Amino acid sequence: MRIISYNVNGIRAAQTKGLADWLKKVSPDVVCFQEIKALETDVPKEVIESGPYHAYWYPAEKKGYSGVGILSKTKPKHVEYGCGISEYDREGRVLRADFKDFSVMSVYCPSGTTGGERQEFKEKFMTDFRPYAKGLTKRFPNLVISGDFNICHKEIDIHNPVSNKNSSGFLPHEREWLGEFLDTGFTDSFRHLNADPHNYTWWSYRSGARARNLGWRIDYHMVSKDLTPAVQGHRIFSKAMHSDHCPMELELSF
Repeated sequence: MRIISYNVNGIRAAQTKGLADWLKKVSPDVVCFQEIKALETDVPKEVIESGPYHAYWYPAEKKGYSGVGILSKTKPKHVEYGCGISEYDREGRVLRADFKDFSVMSVYCPSGTTGGERQEFKEKFMTDFRPYAKGLTKRFPNLVISGDFNICHKEIDIHNPVSNKNSSGFLPHEREWLGEFLDTGFTDSFRHLNADPHNYTWWSYRSGARARNLGWRIDYHMVSKDLTPAVQGHRIFSKAMHSDHCPMELELSF
């Protein structure tokens, strides 16, 4: 079972850069999208037709903003739209698909980079999401949470930890929150298999950051402890250039 997570920063824009062709080549079993920035009717049909996929979309109420989606070759037993908290559900931040052997969630955590109000919103989401995710593992012990958490966990996950110590996404209390999230019963599947530095999933568009690999690892496949023994591989597709993020693949074996 191969699961791709990808913050596409606008699925229509990503398609103009060859997203569907890339998906055809890689042919994952499940794709979790974040930041689709499109209503369901506006998603390019080429993306859905890139494989024999069932498609599920949860856009934000605000057009051209946020939103998540899931493509799956196997039809889920159930699809859950949202987390039941209206202020997050209006922004299309959580979508879950339940299958026979596991459940997978596409999540897009808020960014606080604009400061002030949005940083407060991000921190409220963090406070609410951790017990929500923990509660889900009691009902769905084999749970994968895939998506953009907008937080780097450790110094190894960011190109310049010193200059970014006061930046949203690498604030001490955000990093502590992510550690506590893992302690509630989740595994960072990439670090479970790979301890190497300089592996990032997002780069600024400024100053040639991507070409110089000056990035942040803020996207994750978080795997519940019960499912961790099934983790067989994790790959970051740093050369896929459809977004300021790149896709990453989790391989599970049941």
